[in-house]
Amino acid sequence: MLSPRAPVRADALAIDGPPAIFGGPSGLVRWAAMRRKTRTPASPLPQRHGVDPVRVRLPATGSWATVREHLVERLSGAGAGTVDGMFDAGLIVGADGRPVAPDAPYVPGMFVWFHRELPAEVPVPFPLEVVYRDEHIVVADKPHFLATTPRGGHVAETALARLRRELDLPTLSAAHRLDRLTAGLVLFTVRPEERGAYQTLFRDRRVRKEYEAVAPYDPALALPRTVRSRIVKERGVLTAREVPGEPNAESRVELLGHRPAEAAAEGIGPLGRYRLVPATGQTHQLRVHMTALGVPIVGDPLYPEVTGPVPAGDFRRPLQLLARALEFTDPVTGGEHRFCSGRVLTAWASYDRWAAGAYDGPRDGQ
Repeated sequence: MLSPRAPVRADALAIDGPPAIFGGPSGLVRWAAMRRKTRTPASPLPQRHGVDPVRVRLPATGSWATVREHLVERLSGAGAGTVDGMFDAGLIVGADGRPVAPDAPYVPGMFVWFHRELPAEVPVPFPLEVVYRDEHIVVADKPHFLATTPRGGHVAETALARLRRELDLPTLSAAHRLDRLTAGLVLFTVRPEERGAYQTLFRDRRVRKEYEAVAPYDPALALPRTVRSRIVKERGVLTAREVPGEPNAESRVELLGHRPAEAAAEGIGPLGRYRLVPATGQTHQLRVHMTALGVPIVGDPLYPEVTGPVPAGDFRRPLQLLARALEFTDPVTGGEHRFCSGRVLTAWASYDRWAAGAYDGPRDGQ
């Protein structure tokens, strides 16, 4: 089967964007026209472990004689032997669910599906709690270390795949994403036809999001304040950074409380508990802004400096950032929603417990 290193997205994920072979505006017009005329058929393959099969759409133009020729080129990271093995095993199917022969003629716009080989994953040993569920949405309280949706080496061990399995909701989709290292509330949609309405809430900034963080306390830092800056995140670079230019990121930072040093030996000093309210959604925005204020979030492996990679299965010292609340008007029902996480950030409850490797617990009280 296709290895996890192959250049395909993990979940569903359609590989059907405009191919480079089109080139120029006229090619994009032809691609767009084909997209309008061709309705994407339903997947003939069921999910596995809550993960959708990969869907590939053959480009409108090209010099490939067979489906195999195109897939060998398209999935070059997998290797020709792997692709041939999938054909031989009947693992690549068409819209009718029947195996596609390796010598099947190339048909522009044709869809094929297959399951990728899932990577070996260490289970994230913390509960994923459902805060709210109705016929339209599911709101989950995600633990640290659990990715929201399949990506890279995190596929079946993600919030989406877990919820699909545990709730028996194969059509469940994420309306937005939360960083793997951040805990807290994530909104999922039940019906595919309603997903766009909920995603639009986030795109149009009609969801009020509140976060909580534990970071060093600086008595000289005047709070509350609103931080505005321009943040860029380059592909292949782990960290985002602030650059000169028109601000594209805005965060409100408030101090909720502070306490004396509990970890002088580690140079942490007094700790503060902060409420963070982002008005925008740039990658790592809150982590970048807190670092810029001189109070980087406790447990952050990227800011202010990138630390060495953490071994798989090391769930100690989670990033002390929590998506505490989501508030919005439901675009389908018109109802008013406000959801709150019941988690407690361990470094605030007891820095010594966090330093010793204790994990944040749900609903332990403040």
